[in-house]
Amino acid sequence: MNCRFTRILGFFAAMAVAICGPMVAAEAETLRHAIAMHGEPALSVGFPHLPYAKPDAPKGGRITLAIQGTFDSLNPFIVLGVAPPAIPAYVVQSLMIRSQDEPFTLYGLVAESVELPDDRSFVTFHLNPKARFSDGHALTAEDVRFTFDVLRKHGKPFYRTSFGQVKKVDVQDAYRIRFDLSGSNDRELPLLIAMMPIFAAHATNPDTFDRTTLTPPIGSGPYTISEVRPGERVVLKRRKDFWADDLPVLRGLYNFDEIRFDLYRDANTMFEAFKAGLYDYRLEGDPTRWATGYDFPSARDGRIKRETLPIQLPKGMSGFVFNTRRPLFADVRVREALGYMFDFDWLNRNLFYGYLKRSDSFFAGSELASTGRPASERERQLLNPFPDAVREDILEGRWSPPSPDGTGRDRDMARHALTLLSEAGWDLKNNVLRNRKTGEPFRFEMLVNSRYQERLALNYAQALERIGIGVRVRLVDDVQYWRRISRFEYDMIQWVWPASASPGNEQRNRWGSEAAQKDGSFNYAGATSPAIDRMIDALLEAKTKEDFVSSVRALDRVLLSGFYVIPLFYVGDQWLAYDSSLKRPDRTPLFGASVDTWWRAPN
Repeated sequence: MNCRFTRILGFFAAMAVAICGPMVAAEAETLRHAIAMHGEPALSVGFPHLPYAKPDAPKGGRITLAIQGTFDSLNPFIVLGVAPPAIPAYVVQSLMIRSQDEPFTLYGLVAESVELPDDRSFVTFHLNPKARFSDGHALTAEDVRFTFDVLRKHGKPFYRTSFGQVKKVDVQDAYRIRFDLSGSNDRELPLLIAMMPIFAAHATNPDTFDRTTLTPPIGSGPYTISEVRPGERVVLKRRKDFWADDLPVLRGLYNFDEIRFDLYRDANTMFEAFKAGLYDYRLEGDPTRWATGYDFPSARDGRIKRETLPIQLPKGMSGFVFNTRRPLFADVRVREALGYMFDFDWLNRNLFYGYLKRSDSFFAGSELASTGRPASERERQLLNPFPDAVREDILEGRWSPPSPDGTGRDRDMARHALTLLSEAGWDLKNNVLRNRKTGEPFRFEMLVNSRYQERLALNYAQALERIGIGVRVRLVDDVQYWRRISRFEYDMIQWVWPASASPGNEQRNRWGSEAAQKDGSFNYAGATSPAIDRMIDALLEAKTKEDFVSSVRALDRVLLSGFYVIPLFYVGDQWLAYDSSLKRPDRTPLFGASVDTWWRAPN
């Protein structure tokens, strides 16, 4: 009997191995140290440090940085208020951290590993038991769930939209949490959850989370806020008890003992402060200043260094943005017409010393741009259900932004503009453009928040006067500006949508139909197009690079056909000026230079 019973048990044990063994092995195979949006991570398990960091960089010293504007909150994750960039960069941490050298790859941080099946129907994070908040409390799965819930309910629209796709959250133990993503068809969603900032549940009030506050948050990051002076400065101190100093992904990062952010009201004052040595590092964005403004003593004698570094990322879109929620700009012919009056060549030559390049795509300067190439077969398949969404010249790659003759007074461009405006119901009478039916003059306001923007706007307003359009350029302070644009209370603004090498869910917040109705979203143009929504879905569903590139180019073509912006320009390189005692690694990552890898040379 005992032998027979033993044989029976052995039979069932063998069956269990045969049936469950492959399942257990498959589950184990999903455990990863990193996640890439497409393909595999560049760094394998056990990598010593990020390739663009110097692991033995000396620690110590202080770096002073500058911000133009002001702030009235220390919570950058909600719609209300304006917060400095210090909190997400240095105070709170996410489950995983993004490599600056890959299009979109995350490596373990608070989460030391992650389970993710090929279909991305769920993601399970295994937290590092060493993770600690700055007050000494352990960071657990309950903190992760708390953060997810509060951001889904009270966070910016980006969080609410993305996290709303999660079907269920399951805390499996103190250091393991699982997100059910089945049915979302969003391959980027696991990465977005992995980049979620983690708040301390014991130190965060969910009932007041959506209100502005100047109380420094408790985070697990390398720094704590040591000083807050609204409108003046924010100071951070490096934690001596930072739990993650020895993690390979952070070796050589966060080398300064103190990071100080000084605030300045306008660009000119901020530059004068740099010349006086009041802050250490400057990313220059003004071609005129780069060409002529750095002839001052500390730059001449070498105390200030200047470098030009190549930017390898897509350049994004800089433009005058139409608020299509306004009836004045609801007609695409009107929006296209106004583009004929922007003379890039004149502006570049006379104001910017020829340093700029014309924006011609929402992903300019990369393989993701659609301009200059006909649509592929895959793009056409995606666009076929929307026959009117893309113009033929844009579909065939023949379109480019209007190119006036550089005189600033191109009559042919003005004639093109007036022809389109006439088709849309506007006539020029006695040097005033009027609506043919109502007799109302064509008038609108351009909202700006800096002297730099004001100069561009005034130049463009003068060009529009030639065809009878009246433009009021209104300069407002930062607080009023951000409040107005968060509620879409403007006719036209200037804006820059940066582009990553791996566009994803942020496109919903910029161009999705739902985002057009949500205060605080980046859909400043008010775009509501089924074709746009479908192209965004397609790029999020893409499993191969070929499908991904095709879907991004198709999105680009739909956006260009909508004429939601008047394309302006971009800087092709990264211009840096900094105190000569600051040092950086020899290698510059894909995303460009970052002070997070820099250090100050010992005296």
